[in-house]
Amino acid sequence: MGDITEVETRFYSKAEDYWREVPPTVDGMLGGYGSISSIDINGSKAFLQKFLGEGEGKTSAGCALDCGAGIGRITKRLLLPLFKTVDLVDVTQEFLDKAKTYLGEEGNRVGRYLCSGLQDFVPESGRYDVIWIQWVIGHLTDDHLVDFLQRCQKALRPNGLVVIKDNVAYEGVVPDEVDSSVCRDLEIVHSLVGRAGLRIVHEEQQTNFPKEIYQVHTLALR
Repeated sequence: MGDITEVETRFYSKAEDYWREVPPTVDGMLGGYGSISSIDINGSKAFLQKFLGEGEGKTSAGCALDCGAGIGRITKRLLLPLFKTVDLVDVTQEFLDKAKTYLGEEGNRVGRYLCSGLQDFVPESGRYDVIWIQWVIGHLTDDHLVDFLQRCQKALRPNGLVVIKDNVAYEGVVPDEVDSSVCRDLEIVHSLVGRAGLRIVHEEQQTNFPKEIYQVHTLALR
């Protein structure tokens, strides 16, 4: 058991070290692919707007959580335009500090800046209409991802959604030694979501991304 804990500790600490050296810019957040930010945001907006609104079964636009928020790229361009309040959680304090200026005046509607790794983070029960988890599940072990998704489910308001948007491998699990993460295939992501007791309400593949990067899928869960 000790060995596994040690391996996990190294997996997380290596990732923290990596992100500590990344410049707090949009290009830094996107690993040099800052040019895809608008395509990404537009795809996410169209995806979310299928669910938001008033009435039976619709998700309210009260409070959202941006997981692995970095400097707040998604908060600024996707979540703050759609929600009354947004909370940000990230493992790197420097990114959260930068977010306070990057978000500008709209940043007044940020509820909380939370510095934590998602493996340790417990979102407040019943607080969120949408929990947005983008390009960060690869930094969690399988067990920690399952546990985190279960905590997210408890943190949802009625008709709330957990959204995962992430790279998808063609087959199996592909490790990235540089940033200490993994990329899982869709079947594995589906099985982990199932293990957490959530169901997939809707799923889409992001279009118009460069051919040389992984496919990116968006999953709405509850």
